[in-house]
Amino acid sequence: MTATSNDPLHGVTLQHILTTLVEHYEWQGLAERIDIRCFKSDPSIKSSLTFLRKTPWAREKVEGLYVKLMRTKPPLD
Repeated sequence: MTATSNDPLHGVTLQHILTTLVEHYEWQGLAERIDIRCFKSDPSIKSSLTFLRKTPWAREKVEGLYVKLMRTKPPLD
């Protein structure tokens, strides 16, 4: 049996992760938490997704921040 049900990122797209983080922190807050140029200089979802898909270390940081946010954010229900 796989542990995917315990994986907080299971079934969550990178676009959803990034959109959620931008909605919560805005670009400036995201850039303060993760030092990536595409978050600081003319940021956009499209350019950031392109960078994150090609850069595993940056994607890991973004996914980690998302998991941390989801653990502290109260559910919308």
